[in-house]
Amino acid sequence: MSTEKTRRSVRSCSRTGCRNIAVRTLTYIYSDSTAVLGPLATYAEPHAYDLCEIHSEKLTVPMGWTVLQHHPESYSSGPSEDDLMAIADAIREVGLGDIEKERTAEIKSEKSAQQGRRGHLRVLPS
Repeated sequence: MSTEKTRRSVRSCSRTGCRNIAVRTLTYIYSDSTAVLGPLATYAEPHAYDLCEIHSEKLTVPMGWTVLQHHPESYSSGPSEDDLMAIADAIREVGLGDIEKERTAEIKSEKSAQQGRRGHLRVLPS
């Protein structure tokens, strides 16, 4: 195998005059006035800017804009809080389903016992 195929292409920072290696990608969502700074994109996109570490830390946006930063290395290897809540909700639903089945069975047995009884509805004079 040649070294050209095994070597990854290295992209440089999009800032003018900067020759540092890009480590983050900046994209804009103009409709939401939001700048999104995430890990380096797999492919160079025409409407995204690749930034080096220095320029990604010095990023400023216009007043009223928000910056969303995605740091995948800061996440733990375990399940997130959302994952744990989804599991808890699923277990709760299964438990509630079992309770509902028991209640339905009790109601059916009560109805069958009351079926022989007549006159359980009454008319009240006004």
